[in-house]
Amino acid sequence: MSNSLERLQKVIAQSGITSRRKAEKMISEGKVAVNGKVVTELGTKVTPDDKVEVEGVPLTKEEPVYFLLYKPRGVISSVKDDKNRKVVTDYLPEDTEERVFPIGRLDYDTSGILLLTNDGDFANQLMHPKHEIDKVYIAKTKGIPLKEELAKLTKGIKSDGELLRATHVKTKSVDKKKNTAIIQLTLHEGKNRQVRRMFEALGYPVDKLKRERYGFLDLHGMNAGEIRELTPHEVKQLRHLAEKSVK
Repeated sequence: MSNSLERLQKVIAQSGITSRRKAEKMISEGKVAVNGKVVTELGTKVTPDDKVEVEGVPLTKEEPVYFLLYKPRGVISSVKDDKNRKVVTDYLPEDTEERVFPIGRLDYDTSGILLLTNDGDFANQLMHPKHEIDKVYIAKTKGIPLKEELAKLTKGIKSDGELLRATHVKTKSVDKKKNTAIIQLTLHEGKNRQVRRMFEALGYPVDKLKRERYGFLDLHGMNAGEIRELTPHEVKQLRHLAEKSVK
């Protein structure tokens, strides 16, 4: 019987409502009931037969889905926007019925790979603070940073009290006439506006930014605005990457 018991926050996350971390917050705030009784204990475990309600709405388990979107610039990494701007879930196939949300985010003006799912547990794995999944960005800077200046990015650079660091930085090309450079960065972190803040701290604002690789996934054969389902093998590989990196 114990094999069928699952932590309540995991069950909520797997339903596609939210991530495990946010599910924990909802439990603590008394927004979750099991078999009609409000539960606030995070260690609570439930069986498939237990009736779970979140904010009064019964939980229904969806089949997990996983998508890779080539996010265009000028799109919000959210499921809705109070200003009626285009959001990433607008690009889902029309027959998508699951409650899909983005894993992490890309800034409004940043394009590139963004993963979406309804599997909160999977999303939480990939966003674990200790993960070391390579995220490769291509930045076009205003101004041409010197090699020794770029070296500061791998040592770590302070911005708004945070230490921001790239694991690898390489200049791809420079345009001396236009005074611009194309620079490739690899990050393990995913802090808010991280790449832009790092270059701003150096004095070289980013004109364009694209995330071209996430782990082993790339945008080969895709155009901005296109979306595809991840294969079961890709999902398995991503899980393996996340599990390997947090051990």
